Formats: sequence, C-alpha cells, structure tokens
Amino acid sequence: MDGSTSNPAAALSIPELEARITELAGHLNAANHRWLLLIADFDRRQGWSDSATQSCARWLNWRCGIDMGAAREKLRVAHALEKLPKISDAMARGELSYSKVRALTRVAAAETEDLLLSIALHGTAHHVETVVRHFRRARQTEELSREARQQANRRVDYYYDDDGSLILKASLPAEAGVLLVKAFEAALEERSSPNVSAETSKQRPTEEKPSYTARRADALAVIAESFLANGAAALAGGERHQVVVHVDAITLRDDTAGRCELERGPGVPAETARRLSCDASVVALVENAKGEPLDIGRKTRSIPPAIRRALNARDRGCRFPGCPNTRFVDGHHVHHWAQGGETKLSNLVSLCRFHHRQVHEGGVVIQRLDDGALRFVRPDGRSFDSIAPGPAPAQGDWTRLAATHREQGIVIDRHTATTRWRGESMDYGMAIDGLLYEVRRAREVSAETSRR
Repeated sequence: MDGSTSNPAAALSIPELEARITELAGHLNAANHRWLLLIADFDRRQGWSDSATQSCARWLNWRCGIDMGAAREKLRVAHALEKLPKISDAMARGELSYSKVRALTRVAAAETEDLLLSIALHGTAHHVETVVRHFRRARQTEELSREARQQANRRVDYYYDDDGSLILKASLPAEAGVLLVKAFEAALEERSSPNVSAETSKQRPTEEKPSYTARRADALAVIAESFLANGAAALAGGERHQVVVHVDAITLRDDTAGRCELERGPGVPAETARRLSCDASVVALVENAKGEPLDIGRKTRSIPPAIRRALNARDRGCRFPGCPNTRFVDGHHVHHWAQGGETKLSNLVSLCRFHHRQVHEGGVVIQRLDDGALRFVRPDGRSFDSIAPGPAPAQGDWTRLAATHREQGIVIDRHTATTRWRGESMDYGMAIDGLLYEVRRAREVSAETSRR
C-alpha cells in the first residue's frame, strides 16, 4: 500500500510541509483566540450555571474534556484578554500563540502592554516566559517596603448585623491573603460549600443561582468547619462536628408540619434535616405531650463503616454527571431512610457536598434505572447527561479554517505565526528596566491626576 495515499502530507516536499505547518499554526492561534473570547462571554453570562455546575472551569472540564488546572488557566487568560486589546488583536491575527499570551497576561497591564507585545512578537516563548519571571521578581523587590506597611496595618474586625448576619472585615498582608484565597479556592473546588443558612434556605437553590461572592461566603464557613475538625483529612465522611437538629419524626418522614430546628438556633426546612441525616448519628428522643423527655434511644450511625468502605470503592467519588470530586463526599440514601429506605449498598450513592445539597434542596431527582444505572433529573424534567468517551472525530480539512479566516478579513500565511527572532542576544535587563519605567510613569501620572 502506497504510504502517500493514506498520508497526504507524505507527498509534500520538506519546504512545503514546513510552510503548511507554520501557516496552520497561525490559523490555530486565531481560532484559539475566538474560542477564548467565547469562553469569557459564556462565563460572564453564566451560561454554565444550571444549579448543579459550580463554575465555568468545571463546565470546561466536563463538556470539553480539559484538565481542571488547564481549564482554570484558560478561563483566566480569556478574561485577561478583554482588558488587553493590543495583545488580543495580535492573537486574533494569528501572530501570538496561546503559550505566549498565557505568560503575558500574568503581568501585562495598560502601561506595559505595548512593550510586552513587542517582546512577544520578536522573541520566542522562552524569551517571554523569562521576561515575565524577571519582571515579577523586580516588582516584588519594589514591594518590600509595602510589605512592612501591610504587616503594621493587619487587622480583622467583625460585628453582627441587625438580621443576625456576621459582618467580617479584614486587612491582611499579601502572604496571608494568598493563603486565604487559596483556602477559598480549595473549599470551593473540593467541598463545593453546600451549607445552607436560615436565610438562603427559604429559596430553592435552583432559583437563586448564587453569585461568586456568595459561594466564597459559603467557602469561608467550610474553612471554619475544617479547622474545627482538626484538618481536612478528618472531613472525608462520618461525623465532622456536632450540629444538633431537633425534628419531629413525622416531619422528617413525611414533610408534614412540625418542629424542625437547630439547637439554640432558628428553624430549618425538613429537606435540610434529611440531607444532614443522610450520613450522621441519630438519637431517638421520646417526649410527652408537654415536650418533656421520656426516653432517649442509643446513638446509631446511618451508614456503618463496612458499607461506607464498599460505597467508596464502588463510586470512587461523586456520582453526579461531570463532577470530578473524589474526596469529601457524603453517602446519600436514594430512598431516604426516614421514609423506609434501607441502609444498603444498592440504596446508597456518593455525592459531594454541593450536589448532595442540590438533590435534597435543589429539586434534583435521582432515578435508578432497570440496569442499576442512575439518572439525575432537573426540576423541569430534563436529565443531566454526561459525555461518554468515544472515538475521536475524523480529521477535517484544515483549509476550511483558512477559508473562514479569509472571509473574516484575517490574512494569515506561513510567516504570520513565525517568531521574528533571528538569533540575536536578548537583553533582559533592558527589557525589565523598560517595563519598570512604564509602571513608574503610570503611577506618577495617576498621582498627578488625583492631585488636580
């Protein structure tokens, strides 16, 4: 069999093959730029928010098969390009690769965009990464005096608002701030912060679509919980800490009117009590008509350790479609134990905290199919479908991409994406001095403007 028949590139000469590769690189750069802008707009309009997907990065991980770390980075770059029009235009013309743009967006600002763009166009990706690294280090050196002021001004203040909410105000040094932000991110990603307050529980989660700041508030509660439980490792199941909920048995079982309240706290919906009792210790307390205790039963675990080990081995993380959480999951009774469901493996499923809340309080329904598979159904009856892995699609004709760009007025040839560097020495010192000069000049202009 002739190899040229199965591989059209084999019929090309080396110069033709080189030209084809470099030209296509430019087209891919331009297409990647359009893709990033679509992501930014999709995130800004919260197209990913369906009450069960926590973030646009999670959506990219699920729908586009992108690693979570890479998805978060692409999302960061997508939003950064909206504030850097010159770098964005260069990528749209196919002149800058994603690798260069990813590095530039870590440090680029309005005052340094021109110089950084020139360095990126005339240097390699290695040059760009090196300049960015040295520039960040030089900026850090200038910030040393600010670090002392940050340490002197650090503080945390809090008070209770009229509705009982805690108002927290903090000023932290940069290092401590980074640790807190990382804790926020870890809590958002790993734990999904499903805790429901008395105020937010009055609305259905499918209708509220919490903002990012609201989810960070939930994450702060998770951080406090993790610390009180002596480390995140202790939060992987079983009792995390003691929260006492008083609920009438008939209310827990049938959702009829009755007592359902936190000990020394406000009332909560029965669904919240069901979610909390899915994998928790339960004490039966018998009272008379006056509410006086007559008998207290023994505390029992809803899910015994042996069944939990089997559940973890079977599910290996949250079973909700597209959810990558493999730690900090709860055991959920598909048919709740308060309504007669048995604590057995076939009636249990692992859910992360966020999706556990959605199932109990967001109107999401779990259906067990005849073959034992699970289907998660939205309140409107539509199901959450995961994407099954399959064979890669057939390779299309790359010239269609070139034709699309020509229709859009984007002219790309084999020289477009080619680095303009010709082997000359890169003067990193001069580049950093130039960038720092632009930063200082921008600060002086801003200070002069504020004095007027």
